[in-house]
Amino acid sequence: MYDRMTDKSKAPGIADIENFIGKDSMRRLIYLEKMLHDRYVLSREKRYPFGASYGWGYKYSHRTAHLFYLFFEKDALTATLQIGDKEVPALLEQLQLFSPKAQALWETRYPCGKNGGWIHYRILSDDELDDVVGLIAVKKKPLKKPPCLEET
Repeated sequence: MYDRMTDKSKAPGIADIENFIGKDSMRRLIYLEKMLHDRYVLSREKRYPFGASYGWGYKYSHRTAHLFYLFFEKDALTATLQIGDKEVPALLEQLQLFSPKAQALWETRYPCGKNGGWIHYRILSDDELDDVVGLIAVKKKPLKKPPCLEET
């Protein structure tokens, strides 16, 4: 069982988060954020969005568009993202490129809309980060130029 940070009365600091999720998950979180910063104008907000069964996590957005939540778990992280009806055709075109785990999570998604749904992807290894970044890219296409090179 992967316990979550469910004490709503005190927002965890970065040291609390690292101690809870462990060094490997902290390294994955940092790497995931680096990959996303290279693709999006990324913002992060610490949130307790859905109650005690989810607990504390980060909400990630690209400009004003919500990308996903990342929940803190004992020795793990879980990315929770919604693939809407409009994104389903693009996901289905690429689904065979994802790992069997990602494919199974899509097949057993929590339904939302006509064909879309919520995926809860527990990240337990480095190679699973590619799945998460790929699912986010289906939801919101990455920028063509890295954010630091965008012209204004």
